[in-house]
Amino acid sequence: MMKADKEIKFLLADDHSIVRQGVEIVINDIVPNAEVYHTSSLQQIVGLVASKGIEIAIIDAHFPDGNSLHILSQMRNANPDIKILIFSGLEENVHALKFINAGANGYLSKLGEEEDLRQAISDIINDGKYISAVSQDLLAQFANNPGMVNPLNVLTNRELQIAILYAEGYGNLEIANDLDIKQNTVSTIKKNIFNKLKIENLVELIDLIKTHHKI
Repeated sequence: MMKADKEIKFLLADDHSIVRQGVEIVINDIVPNAEVYHTSSLQQIVGLVASKGIEIAIIDAHFPDGNSLHILSQMRNANPDIKILIFSGLEENVHALKFINAGANGYLSKLGEEEDLRQAISDIINDGKYISAVSQDLLAQFANNPGMVNPLNVLTNRELQIAILYAEGYGNLEIANDLDIKQNTVSTIKKNIFNKLKIENLVELIDLIKTHHKI
């Protein structure tokens, strides 16, 4: 357990400097001796965790250069004891669970109040985790339905393969030629994918693939 009166090394990773500055103000109020590092780049996070001995990282879910979901394990490899709080504008009830299951110690929505941020930081320091009421409910649901974390789990291997090809920019004819199947078969599978994922267009599919599957 950390103590707020000791020097704690924080990393704030967000591509908006005003967000980082606001969070640092709250941190300095809670931990006067905090040492706070900043980055606006996803690619710099793991290196900073390793080189600076970061103890608590408060990071956004998405950056212009990628999705932070896929670097959580690298952060833990760099420092197994690190505590990670995802601070994101993405809807908590949709995205929190996959980040927590990937190794985050908590998920906080940017739509909340300053008091929520203060509580989250205090909980991470004192308890090593921050689980909001929304996340608690999601974890309870997950216990009954493990497949809810990743909606792509409802797809067959072939459907997922084709979904990824669509996300990479391939069209029906290219996919048919690449997989040596008929074009109308690809169209049928596409309909199945959309039905299973409850989406209506390729934009939504691409977003799901980028969020839940590393390509």
